[in-house]
Amino acid sequence: MGTVHLPVMPAEVVRFLGCRPGGVYVDCTLGGGGHALEMLKASSPDGRVIGLDVDEDALEEARRLLEPFGARVIILRENYRDVKAVLERLGVGEVDGMVLDVGVSSYQLERAERGFSFMHDSRLDMRMDRRIKTSAYDLVNGLPAEELERIFRTYGEERRARTIAKAIVRSREKVPVETTGQLARIVLMSLPPRYRHGKIHPATRVFQALRIAVNNELENLEAGLRQGVCCLRPGGRMVVISFHSLEDRIVKNTFREISSGCICPRDVPRCVCGRHPLVRILTKKVVVPGRDEVESNPRARSAKLRAVERVVH
Repeated sequence: MGTVHLPVMPAEVVRFLGCRPGGVYVDCTLGGGGHALEMLKASSPDGRVIGLDVDEDALEEARRLLEPFGARVIILRENYRDVKAVLERLGVGEVDGMVLDVGVSSYQLERAERGFSFMHDSRLDMRMDRRIKTSAYDLVNGLPAEELERIFRTYGEERRARTIAKAIVRSREKVPVETTGQLARIVLMSLPPRYRHGKIHPATRVFQALRIAVNNELENLEAGLRQGVCCLRPGGRMVVISFHSLEDRIVKNTFREISSGCICPRDVPRCVCGRHPLVRILTKKVVVPGRDEVESNPRARSAKLRAVERVVH
């Protein structure tokens, strides 16, 4: 692939995971293998990493990078939302740590044919897992304006969702919206001139929203968090890196919920719910990358890290 892809906050990931020799760790979003590499180094000489990803391009790169570690690493094309079933199939019980680096990867953004970015004019696609049938092209050209508006507003937090959705429908009535460049131009021209220039391209939120919808990212995230925590041994840790507010809100709220104990009303004299906290939150304040890392790896700019530790009941 030719490009050096840097993992985000690798030192922080290893530190919060507490990687040690003999430990078993899961990289739920393997990507190019950057985090897995650091986890293998930190758990030397016999720590193991199970790497999951649905993107075959990223898995191919990860296999090349991690080949020197031999049997210490297992790489599978699996969705992390199914992590519990995957570990059961491998005969692995509880693990010592788990990391999720959620969102779109450098590989997906930089490869024009994947259709994730309007920086390259290519056919709309945005499927992280190309085994799934529905692509961004299908959504843009097939959904009614009301559903497009909902996607843009819910997943992109786009204030002008209705205007943009109507513009897309008008445009596709004349000719299908086939490429990323086409879609970006439609979004741009649907807005008043004063909104066409800013810190980010006006189509950024629309592209984010479509990507999330195509890949069911938010649903996968919540399922993966809940399943993953159940796979941790007591004292095992989960580290999650997210890149926008929707993801971070799910991580924060899920961690808060599963770290809470009794939920009985205050006027009940003793606990009857029987609920116990599953985890202890390690990051009372969200962790962000330092200035040096942001300068060397601009992708890290919006990253937020949260971590929890499984507790003993």
